[in-house]
Order: sequence, then structure tokens, then C-alpha cells
Amino acid sequence: MFELKDLPHELSEDQNAALLTGILRGVERESLRVNHNGKLSLSPHPPGLGAALTHPQITTDFSEALLEFITPPSHAINDLLNQLDILQRYTTTQLPQDEYLWTHSMPCALGKDENIPVARYGNSNNGRMKTIYRVGLGHRYGRSMQTVAGLHYNFSLPNAFWAFLSRRDNSMADLQEYKNQRYFGLIRNFRRHYWLLIYLFGASPAICTSFAGDRKHNLEPLQPLQHTLHLPYATSLRMGDLGYQSSAQDSLYVCYNDKKRYIESLCAAITQPYPAYQALGVTDENDEYRQLNTGLLQIENEFYSAIRPKRTAQPGETALAALDNRGVEYIEVRCLDSNPFTPLGITSEQIHFLDTFLLYCALQDSPQTDSDEARLILANQKTVVSHGRAPDTSLTHPEAGDISLKTWGLSLMDAMQPVAAILDTANKSGEFTASLELQKQKLINPNLTPSARILKELRDNKLDFATYALEQSRDHSQQLQSQPLPDDIRERMESMALESEAEQRSMENKDQLPFGEFLARYYKQYRRCCGNFMS
Repeated sequence: MFELKDLPHELSEDQNAALLTGILRGVERESLRVNHNGKLSLSPHPPGLGAALTHPQITTDFSEALLEFITPPSHAINDLLNQLDILQRYTTTQLPQDEYLWTHSMPCALGKDENIPVARYGNSNNGRMKTIYRVGLGHRYGRSMQTVAGLHYNFSLPNAFWAFLSRRDNSMADLQEYKNQRYFGLIRNFRRHYWLLIYLFGASPAICTSFAGDRKHNLEPLQPLQHTLHLPYATSLRMGDLGYQSSAQDSLYVCYNDKKRYIESLCAAITQPYPAYQALGVTDENDEYRQLNTGLLQIENEFYSAIRPKRTAQPGETALAALDNRGVEYIEVRCLDSNPFTPLGITSEQIHFLDTFLLYCALQDSPQTDSDEARLILANQKTVVSHGRAPDTSLTHPEAGDISLKTWGLSLMDAMQPVAAILDTANKSGEFTASLELQKQKLINPNLTPSARILKELRDNKLDFATYALEQSRDHSQQLQSQPLPDDIRERMESMALESEAEQRSMENKDQLPFGEFLARYYKQYRRCCGNFMS
């Protein structure tokens, strides 16, 4: 059921090593700024970090207090981790004296929803659009939900790899079209199996009671603690109903069978009015923007998916237009919690497994999908989120029906073994197989998972989640600052900050279209994408 029927043996040959050593990886890690009491920082974006609008590696997400670190694409895993280390070590030197980077995905004490500061990007049309988009998210879902942080993993295989498979398949498609087809095949398989990533790496089994507020939930107090809610067998509450999810989007079916249908379904969600957001209105009585539009999605980024096909966009180009114009360049994995046991938020061990998992998804046959399977995938996700570590947990496989999580997971591990082996051969390493074995042990013994370890530490030390997370955040800050950056790297980071500020000033000083006209031109791209597929 899970075994790769025809793993290309040529991939293990020395002359083909570059097909796999050419993998490009990147990380986008989000982290809240908090004060010494563990409360959300209300201070502006630190000046020493440059302009969030234009800095290529240090920016903000929803909130002015939610930093995002973006590594440049790397072929070597150690280079990626080193870049992530540099960004966060530099940042800790630029924060106000009493601030820390929050190391967990679920947030600190937030206070009133309306007091959570929305990120600000200046007065250019691009900057205004980014801010209004976030204002709209706050109106649609509440600001507190938008402070949930995660870690995104970007992954691409080299053109030579796809050309090799294309020749082997005797494909008549040009290389980019072949890549589109195979990347969407990878995505379909990923969606069938990403519950495994939530089980293995989920690190948010508990939250501060302040985050739940007065929203409905099924969480239980973690006795004898007073300010912590949890579920006994939860893995990643971030991926559940209280996390970065949207009930409004439950009605949205996005098709992953090919690029055309994927873009078409998202364009429709952006361009067609949604009654609840129509009632909200685009502007208020003072002509201040409440949101960018009245569609189910303001832009494609609002779609809360576990994985996305991506193409680097040009200035002023929408992400969907870039994908439509030039095809899939890489995929973005979005279902990962930040790993709170390391200052970087991710480890080499995790990356080795992610590469094995994603290459397995790329090489395995990938049947077409439909809305019934989409509902099944979502049901499996919710099961693993809420009680993935329970001994009797079962999931629903699209072909085999009900199957225990452990049985399915171990079968997948066995199927991935030859993939890890060819990655080890290409990289002259044993780390891919070693990581696979470590993850296998988590299926055999759920107490080894990050979620189980966190709950044990809370219970054993009688620490509320917020106190525990603050202590970890302080420790990680001290680790990051214990070794100052070399002068040349620090100077480079300072130069990048200054250059980003100059770039933002330049954008704001140029003649700009009236904002309404700028927005209308931007949204024309979505209608054009829809038109391409409807003509």
C-alpha cells in the first residue's frame, strides 16, 4: 500500500549524486517579541532590524510584535541552520533590553484583542496594502489567532532531477510543465500523509488560558495548574480549531490535481463576494479600510493550507499570477510547529526527515484527488491534533479504510527507508537513515514526541505553560547572545538594515497611483488568471 513500486535505482549511482545534493531548502521562522513578564511586546519594530517592508530576511507577519526570519535558499543543511542562527543572534542584540523571542508556537499572554498591534509597513501603496490585509484578518478572525507562530519549510528539487525523471517517464511535456505535474503530485501525496508530521513534530499540546478567552473549546485544565489548558493526547493545538484555522474556509474546496484547477479555485475565492465579509464592508464610515475586499480570501496568502506550490513573484505581481505565468518553483510546508527545544526552532534531524518525507511524496504514485478525500484528510488532521498519542487512535486511509495511526505510520517509515538510503548515498552520510529511525521510535513510544515531553515537563515541574515558555525563551536568548557575531557578519547585518530603510524611503518618495486605483490594478491579475482558465 505504501511501498515505492519503482524507485529509480540510478539515483543511488555516484554519477547522479548531484540530482539529490542539489536540493534547495529554506526556512521561514516566526517568533513573537515578549517582555520580561512574558506579555506581548507593544513596542514598534526595533529600528536596528531595518524596514520590515523591504528587508529580505527579517520582517514581521501579522503583528508588529511577530517577527519572521527568512533564510536564503541553501544546498547544505548546516548552511541553512547557520543562516537561521545569524538572523536570530543578530536580532537578540537589537531588541529592547527587557524583550525576548518567544520560543513556542502558541502565544504568550496577549491582553485585549484590540490592543494587539497590527504590523505597519509605511505609506507606500505596497506598505498600505500589507497593513490593510492584516487589519482585515483581525476583523475576520480576531487578532489573537493571528499571533500563533509556526515554521515554514521551503523545498525544491533541481532541474536536473526533474529532467532525469522526465526522460525516464518518456514525457512529451516541456520541463516546466512536467515539473508542475510532478510538484502537484508531491503535494497530493503530502496531504495524504502530513498527519505524520503533526504527530512527530507537533509541540503545542497546551496553551495559556488567556488565549482561549471566551471561545468554545474542548480543552481541559492541566491539574494542578491554574492557568494551563490542554488535551491529554494532543500534539499540535496550533493546527486545531483554536489555532491557525478558519471555519469560514471549511466550505472552500481547493483542487490540487493540476496548476490550472488550483489557481482557478483560489481565484474564485478571492474574486467572488462572501456574504459575511460583504456585511463587514471594505471601508468604514470614515472611509478607513477594514479589509482589502469582500471575497472569502483577501489574497491567496489567507488560505490556511498545510502546503503551497510557490513561485517567486516579481514586484507588484500576485503569488497566483507568478504561479500562472512561470509555473511551480518550490513547495512550502506550513504545518510545522516551532521546535521549543532549540533556539533555532528546527533541528538538523528534523530537516533530514523532512527531505526524506518530501522526496518519498515526489517519487510515489499520486492518484488524482477530490472533495471527499479532502474531507477525509481534514478529519485525519483533527484526529491527530486532538488525540494523536492515544494508544487506540485510528485514521481513515483512502483505500484501506480504518487503520491504526501506529500501523500506518510504521508502514510509511518502512516505505521511506530506501529513499533515506539514496539520500545518504548521494550525500555520503548516514543522517537521513538515522533521522528516520529516530522518528520511527516516536511511533513505537509516543512519550518521545515533543508534545508528550512538554506535558511531562509542565506536570513534573508544576509550571504553567506561560511560565515554562518564558523560562525557555530566556534560556534561548542567553544561548544566542553567549557568542557575539563576528564583526564582518554583524556589519553585514547592519548594512542590510540600513539598505532596507533606504529602499522603503525610495518607494514612499516615488509618485504613486491613488491607492484605490493601485488596488484595482492588483486585483485585475486575479480576474486575468480566472479568465485564462475560463476562455
